[in-house]
Parts: sequence; C-alpha cells; structure tokens
Amino acid sequence: MERFFLYDDIEDTKTRFVSFTGSKLRYDLAIMQSTRFFGKVLVLDMQFGRFAIIGPDDLEEPGYLEHVFNKTEEEAEDLREYLTELLG
Repeated sequence: MERFFLYDDIEDTKTRFVSFTGSKLRYDLAIMQSTRFFGKVLVLDMQFGRFAIIGPDDLEEPGYLEHVFNKTEEEAEDLREYLTELLG
C-alpha cells in the first residue's frame, strides 16, 4: 500500500508553558505559536489531554472553550480571561 501525504513539514515553533490557578481549577498549558495556524495558537491542556487552535475570534464564540476543553462556563472563564490577555 502506498502512502499519500498531504504534507510532511518540519517547522520551528515557539512554545510557552504556563501553570496558574483559577477560581475553580489549576491550569497547566502548553501554548505553541507557529506560522501554520494563521495567527492563532495551539493551546494544549496538559492535565486533561485536550487541545485546540485558538484565536481572538474563538474566545468570543459562546461555549467554544467549554466545548473543546470540556469545562463548565465558570471553569472556562479563568482560561478565557488568560487567553484574552495573551492574544490581545
């Protein structure tokens, strides 16, 4: 069987590791910047193994962070506030 690649690229990325406590939870994140994401960042929740490509527009989408990170609205608010500061 022949493998058909859509792409196979290697790129240097900038990764920031952040750990903070919110009002309900502790967050341990890896935030990766790359030209691949068109100005957005890849946010990895290292505690729960979830990730999403996020930009400022995604933070304004109701329920988006709650859905991708499987959080309640109250739990996601601390994350939303941090990412808004980071991406702003």
